[in-house]
Amino acid sequence: MRTLLAVLACGFLAIPAFAQVMVDPNKPDSLLKKDEAEIRIGEFRNRVANLQSQYDALVTQVNSENAKLTALTNELAACNKAIYDLIGATEQDVNAFREQLGRIEARVREMQQMSDEQLSKRISEIDKLWADLNELRKNKIVALPEFYDKMVGLARNIKTLYDRAQNYRGDTYTVGTWQKDRDCLWNIAAKDDIYSDAFMWPKIWQENTDQIRNPDLIFPGQVLRIPPPGPKSDEELKAERLYYRQKREAARRAAAARRTRQVETDDAASGN
Repeated sequence: MRTLLAVLACGFLAIPAFAQVMVDPNKPDSLLKKDEAEIRIGEFRNRVANLQSQYDALVTQVNSENAKLTALTNELAACNKAIYDLIGATEQDVNAFREQLGRIEARVREMQQMSDEQLSKRISEIDKLWADLNELRKNKIVALPEFYDKMVGLARNIKTLYDRAQNYRGDTYTVGTWQKDRDCLWNIAAKDDIYSDAFMWPKIWQENTDQIRNPDLIFPGQVLRIPPPGPKSDEELKAERLYYRQKREAARRAAAARRTRQVETDDAASGN
């Protein structure tokens, strides 16, 4: 009898070990029984513990990586200082150079989006970009790997902008007669729909040297290419100065010839 009771007691004690309470994961918290709530709370505590453990491990890893990054940053700074010392520059000098180069790069990108016609009216701006880039080229900092390829690329891009601007061909003008239209390069340049400025006549001349040998002579029916408005280029200014120099020399020679002829006439009249 005692043996039977002992067996039954052991059976009853073993039931909780096998009959675990299962909680429906979709069951709202408000409907849980006490034992179900305790089980769910335990599950949450286990999750929190696991997440905390993962977090602590990540913090440790981040701290380790930050220490490596700090070491590499210090090493890089030391290397950069050694390089800067070789070219006689400071970190501040390099930063200033980088900023100047960045401004040129930004402006070049803007102008690359412009049409050829728009560029043709901004040749002076392109010239300024080229001058600024050449000024930076004089700095030893350009030898740094960070900048060398950028400088080469910028030079190529600025030249492309200049070529696009120079190769753009604007409107044309058909020369009329002198009697009716009073057309000469001076008067054509002065027209409101051309330049509204007679002094810009060398632009038309230099754009049409293939058909204008002497800027004082143009002929009815000629179709002249009219460059876009803008300051005279170096070539146009050079041609203009040469033209006026030759005109003054021709005028001087003509005046000398007239004086010579007058002297000869006077001598002949006096019988000498």
